[in-house]
Amino acid sequence: MKLNSPSSNDLAEARRGASAAFTAYLLWGTLPVYWKFLAGIPVVELMAHRVLWTLLAVVAFQTLRGRLGALGGTWGDSQNRRAHLRGGILIAINWGCFVWALLNDRIIEASLGYFLVPLLNAALGRFIFKEQLDGWQKAALALAGLGVAVLFTQIENPPWVALGIAGSWSLYGVGRKQSSASAINGLALEMSFVAPAALAYLLWAHGRGDAAFGGLTLQVDLLLAGTGIMTMIPLVLFAYATRRLTYTTIGLLQYVAPTCHFLMGWLIFGERFSGVRVGGFSLIWLGLICYVYSSVCVHRAATARVTRGE
Repeated sequence: MKLNSPSSNDLAEARRGASAAFTAYLLWGTLPVYWKFLAGIPVVELMAHRVLWTLLAVVAFQTLRGRLGALGGTWGDSQNRRAHLRGGILIAINWGCFVWALLNDRIIEASLGYFLVPLLNAALGRFIFKEQLDGWQKAALALAGLGVAVLFTQIENPPWVALGIAGSWSLYGVGRKQSSASAINGLALEMSFVAPAALAYLLWAHGRGDAAFGGLTLQVDLLLAGTGIMTMIPLVLFAYATRRLTYTTIGLLQYVAPTCHFLMGWLIFGERFSGVRVGGFSLIWLGLICYVYSSVCVHRAATARVTRGE
């Protein structure tokens, strides 16, 4: 059986999906600039604001779309609630590690965390879901492990933050597999679980008289409120893209964000990238090349089987 070639509508949808995915990753990749405007505010306070404003933004977005019923249905599923309770904790840890790295001039290390995510996902897939790895994927994991080991020889600055970012995001992805919720509704559930702690912290900070919101400038207030929109917009674009692109294409585009982080840290904010760091990153990037090559080969083989009607 020979399949028909893609229609012009299919190609147009794919192009729109690719544009949406690229824009989402580019927004995630340039977020360091946004957070730099909020330097000087404690990271915990920033995360508390991000949680609350994101929850408000998502609920408002779903209300405007007339999708509150779907959000309620997501909440009514006990398996979803368990998955997103863990997800809320993990995403809060991930956000906290990332923003702390940005505000402490460790953007390059934050980029390393997201470069490691697909490789750590492959390792978790092998050990948790018993997925089989091919030779290229095994080589990728070996090179990544060696690269991290090299970076740990920097006694003064081992990559703990990068591992925290990669570990929390990968484990978040594992939990996401246990939920039937959409990306937007899942985020709403996660934020609703951590929102009480976030609100309690902000009320406590306000009671002490040193809260940032309402205590500094209107610009700071707007930037804090904007963290919800800045969190939601790329996620909406990503959700749009995933319905129109193959998993392989999404997987290749995911490197846009950490590449932006790396280049910004090195070229714009002047973070050091020399010596041991170059060696460790090079090994990890070589591992990523092996991983991408394996993914492309698997995708081509699957496409060929479908074309042949197997």
